[in-house]
Amino acid sequence: MSSSAGPTAINRRKAQGEEMAAVAMSSYEEQRQRQVEANKRKLEELQLHHLSAAVREAATAAAKPSPAKKRKARVPRDAAAEPPRRSGRVANLPDKPKYREEVLDFGRKVRRTYSSGRKDLENRVYATDEERIHAITKAEELEEELGTRFPIFVKPMTQSHVTGGFWLGLPTPFSRKHLPKRDEHITLVDEEDDESDTLYLARKIGLSAGWRGFAIDHKLVDGDCLVFQLIERTKFKVYIIRASSYHENED
Repeated sequence: MSSSAGPTAINRRKAQGEEMAAVAMSSYEEQRQRQVEANKRKLEELQLHHLSAAVREAATAAAKPSPAKKRKARVPRDAAAEPPRRSGRVANLPDKPKYREEVLDFGRKVRRTYSSGRKDLENRVYATDEERIHAITKAEELEEELGTRFPIFVKPMTQSHVTGGFWLGLPTPFSRKHLPKRDEHITLVDEEDDESDTLYLARKIGLSAGWRGFAIDHKLVDGDCLVFQLIERTKFKVYIIRASSYHENED
């Protein structure tokens, strides 16, 4: 009797436990459903569902690739027909000066003076066309008389040679053929056999230091013409033809 009653009691207790679990689960589901409904009502009251929708749309738009920007074709500078634009401040400025040696106005007549003072450049002497041509002609005649025994050339004087910077550029072909390849002292000997030392600059092909003293001592002016005769490797015999001698022939 007792052995048969044991399993029955166990089954009854098991059935009661399952029933209680089902009741508890049903109660939990009902409570959860009530909580979900309450949360929905709160979202509607706060309108948070609209905010979440906007966030989702923004995230979707950011994920989409942006269209590539079209680049404008570059126009070559040479193809531009219009001149380059200049700002108002720059456009009103004068053009940049061109620094180059200007041709002297041979027709300009200035009263000739032969004072040794060279500091006042406003008192420069300008040779007339006739005076200049006369001096060059006489120098070329002297060149013919001296012959070809020594290398020789004729050099007319301009303002840059006898005033201001006192720079004497020498003929390039002559210098490359007959003068030193490096800077070196060259002696100038005048018609009285007085000597003057000058510095020859090989790269610039001209006489620098010492030439100013020679020009001032010999009162050289614009329009005079010199004959240079290379009597030694670094020594010139120098003959001076004065532009003023043109007026002596007139007398």
